Amino acid sequence: MSAILECRGLTKNFGRVCALDAVDLSIEPGRVVGLLGPNGSGKTTLIKLANGLLTPSAGELLIAGEKPGPASKAIISYLPDRNFLPDWMSARQMLDFFEDFYPDFRRDKATEMLGRLGIEETIRFGQMSKGTKEKAQLILVMSREAGLYLLDEPIGGVDPATRDFILDTIIRNYNPSASVVISTHLIADVENVLDEVIFINSGRIVVHSSVDEIREAQGKSVDAYFREVFKC
Repeated sequence: MSAILECRGLTKNFGRVCALDAVDLSIEPGRVVGLLGPNGSGKTTLIKLANGLLTPSAGELLIAGEKPGPASKAIISYLPDRNFLPDWMSARQMLDFFEDFYPDFRRDKATEMLGRLGIEETIRFGQMSKGTKEKAQLILVMSREAGLYLLDEPIGGVDPATRDFILDTIIRNYNPSASVVISTHLIADVENVLDEVIFINSGRIVVHSSVDEIREAQGKSVDAYFREVFKC
């Protein structure tokens, strides 16, 4: 089985600061992966490189065997760590926007989920609460039949009920033959939905293991192991 995402000696420098340091990594299709690390560890840099928003300083990153470009963008569904829709856009215009740009967008699925939340198609993004904005953007991203979902801090800064909705939406709606990468530092909240985890710190991969292997080998939860690995 060929990797959906592969890094070979991937390095990214911002001036004298090394954000990623010779990362070797392989993620197979059909996996839900936690990209876990403290703030500033390199999580967002890795996700932006995978999306072609940054270029490597050295090494390479491949999506389904290809360098980031039009072909990889067609199979990646990306949720940034900040709002990406303008305040003037209505829910209906959001659906139109995704339908125009992504042939794999399931408008029926997105409409049904927005309806369950009571989000009227006439409401504008700027009128939504912070939690509703987070939910609406995730619904759009997860309503694509993508090959790789890259979710950057999808549960950061929202209340516990919204976190539960977001995680449930991710697990119920992703393409089962695809992989999902969830970047977060809130380990306890996501642990139960993960197949494997990647611990990253100071731009280096510290641990890459299945959740079951960690629990069997370490005799503790991923959250407890994370705290042990990253303790000050």
